[in-house]
Amino acid sequence: MKRYDLLVKGGLLVLPYHGEVKADLGIAEGRIVAIGEDLSGAEDVIDATGKIVLPGAVDAHFHIGIYRDMALDAYEETRSSLIGGATTVLSYFRTGQHYLDKTGPYQAIFPEVLAAVEGQAWTDYGFHLAPMTVEQIEEIPRLVSQHGVTSFKYYMFYKGFDLAANSRDARSFTMGDEYDLGHLLLLMEKLAEVQLDHPDRRISLSLHCEQSELMRVFIDRVQRSGQPQNLRAYSEGRPPLTEEVAIAEAAAIAAHTGVNVNFLHLSSAQALAAAAQHPRARRETTLHHLCLDHDELDARGGLGGKVNPPIRTREHNEVLWAGVADGQIDWVASDHACCMEEHKGDDLWPARPGFGGTALLYPVLFSEGHLKRGLPLTRIAEVASANPARAYNLWGRKGSLAVGFDADLAVVDPTLTRTVTGELLLSGQDHCPFEGVAATGWPVATVVGGRVAFRDGAVVGEPGGSYLRRV
Repeated sequence: MKRYDLLVKGGLLVLPYHGEVKADLGIAEGRIVAIGEDLSGAEDVIDATGKIVLPGAVDAHFHIGIYRDMALDAYEETRSSLIGGATTVLSYFRTGQHYLDKTGPYQAIFPEVLAAVEGQAWTDYGFHLAPMTVEQIEEIPRLVSQHGVTSFKYYMFYKGFDLAANSRDARSFTMGDEYDLGHLLLLMEKLAEVQLDHPDRRISLSLHCEQSELMRVFIDRVQRSGQPQNLRAYSEGRPPLTEEVAIAEAAAIAAHTGVNVNFLHLSSAQALAAAAQHPRARRETTLHHLCLDHDELDARGGLGGKVNPPIRTREHNEVLWAGVADGQIDWVASDHACCMEEHKGDDLWPARPGFGGTALLYPVLFSEGHLKRGLPLTRIAEVASANPARAYNLWGRKGSLAVGFDADLAVVDPTLTRTVTGELLLSGQDHCPFEGVAATGWPVATVVGGRVAFRDGAVVGEPGGSYLRRV
C-alpha cells in the first residue's frame, strides 16, 4: 500500500541546529511527513545509503535576468541551481539599466517580472526589490501586503557616481532621482514603519556596501598608475576600506531608524570586522569571496572574475572561512549573475561585473568547508539553508528536514569528485572562474517540493518552481 510519494532511504540526515541522524525520510504531497527507520510504501525511492541528505539550499543572493532575457535566465540558471543542491533562490531586482532597462512604479513593473519567470523556474523563488526612487519607497507597504515581498535593497556604491559610465552623475544608470544617503534614510524610515505593521515578520534592508566617493579616488589613482588593468587593479580600485566606511555609514542610519539590515557579500577581513560590530545585523559572504584569489585568476588571464565587491586574496579568504565557522557570518550565497564572456571583453573598467556560481553551493561548502577545514555538516546546512530561510521569512517551509517542512533536499555523495567545467554546471554562461577546480561532495539527487528535479547528472521533467510569498 502506498503511504508516500517518495522515500529517501538509508541516508545521513543533517538537521540544522540539532545534529545528524541516519534515517529514512518519507515525503507526501510535497512535504516531509515522516522520519524513521525502515519506512516503506512509496511510489519512488532514492537509495541514499552512504550519502548525506541536506536541506535544499536557499541561495539568498541571485540575479535572474540581469543581463539576459528574464524568462530564459530563470530557466537556465535555476536549472544550474539544482546541480549545487539549491532548491530556493531569492533574486534581486531593480529598475534602471540592465534587467528590464526601464523605470516606473513597481505596481506596473513587478507583475511583469513575475509573469516572465512563472513556469520557467526549476526551483522555488522569491524576490528582493530595490526602491530606486522616492515614489518606489512609498510603494513598499503595498509590495509587502500584496506580493509578500519582505526584503529590499540599497546599493551604496551607486550613490552619486556611475562607475559603468565613469560619470559623476548616477541618474542615467539608476533612472531615478537623488540616490544618496538622504534616499537611504527615507528608505530605512519606511521599512521601520512597515515593520510595526508586521511584527511577526522580519522586514529587512540588504546593503551592498562600497563607498563611492572613496572608490572614485582609488579608481582614478589605479587608472593613472601604469600598472596592468587586471583583477588585482580592480581590487585596488575598490579596496576593503570602501566596504568598511560604507558599512559604518549604513549602520549609523540603521541604528537611528531601528531597521533590520543584512550586509551582503562581505569580501574582506575589514568588511567582516566592521559588520561584526553590529550584532542585530545579518552577514553574508559568497563562494567566490571564500575561495578565489585575484592574482591566481590574473595568471590565467581574462576578466571573467570581475565582480562587485572584487575578488581579494587568500588571506581574506581564510578570515571569511573563520567567520563562517564561528558564526560571525550568517549565510553563504552565490551572488549568481549569468554574464557571458563577450560582455567581459579585455577592457577592465567597462567589463560587466558578475558571474554564475549557484551550481557550486554545496560542493564548495562540503569540499572546502567540511573536508578541508572541518566545518560540521550541521553548520553547512545552517549557512546554506536554515539561516537565510530564517532571515527572509521562509522558516517553517524552507531550511530544514523536519516533519512539516517542504520536501526540499539534496542527496550528496561525499566521495564524488568532479572537476568544474562550464558543461557540468548546466548554466547558460559560457565561462566560470572556478573552471578546473576539483571539488568533492556533489549532489546526486535534488528534490524540490517532493519532486525529483535532478538525478544522476540530469534534470528530470519540466520546471515546477513556485513563487514564494513571505507574508
